[in-house]
Amino acid sequence: MITARIAALAAFGFLAGCALPPEGVGQEGIARYDAAAASLGCRLVTEPDYLAAEIQTGLKRQQLLDITAYKLSSGGAVRLPDGGVKLTTGACA
Repeated sequence: MITARIAALAAFGFLAGCALPPEGVGQEGIARYDAAAASLGCRLVTEPDYLAAEIQTGLKRQQLLDITAYKLSSGGAVRLPDGGVKLTTGACA
């Protein structure tokens, strides 16, 4: 019985660690985000970067922030020492 509980907790921990795309943003939105970030040198650092990404993607700021958080948690981006993020996959690899 204890073994079953430990296995269930381990499975829950594994699933909790998986990064899921933001709710309401499909693969097409993520692809537009990736393309916009690539056009900006693969970095989103300043207000103008995010504004340009909003215009290019048609996504709202909160959606961009949610995708950025998803990218960070899934290993598709890293935090930069001076602030902002750099994408590390796809065209930005």
